[in-house]
Amino acid sequence: MGLFMILFTLIGGITLSAQSSINGTFSRKAGTIETTFLTFLTGTMFLTIFILFFGRGNVLALLEAPKWQLSAAFLGTMYLLLTVMAVPRIGVIATNIAGIAGQLVIGVIIDHFGWFNSLVIELDIKRAFALLFVIISLYFIYKGNKRLSEETQAQNI
Repeated sequence: MGLFMILFTLIGGITLSAQSSINGTFSRKAGTIETTFLTFLTGTMFLTIFILFFGRGNVLALLEAPKWQLSAAFLGTMYLLLTVMAVPRIGVIATNIAGIAGQLVIGVIIDHFGWFNSLVIELDIKRAFALLFVIISLYFIYKGNKRLSEETQAQNI
């Protein structure tokens, strides 16, 4: 089952990058907030159908959840909105690496302190180096994108 979860997550990452690219392009015509709205509206419609046919939980349990847990919906919306804003300006790969770097940084902090009732995994030197390498890769990818963009603009003048 673990292998399937890795495969599913890999496919999820592929769809996320494709979505980022498409949304970034679409936002130039429709607007950033409007593109984000369309994504969540479409997602709501699909999930409503999935819940009706395949749901096994209790949708009304949402009303009983602690309010801080409901903030996850806002955080997901902010992630998508910021991604839609970033892609047309810095490119898909720089946006995705920045998103991953942000996830890893907060993930290490959450693990280290055991926030949100998560497993406590202390920050060690291996994890610190891993974060450093991700941040270094973001730097080189961003600088490479910026250089290519400047060269393209110079050729168009």
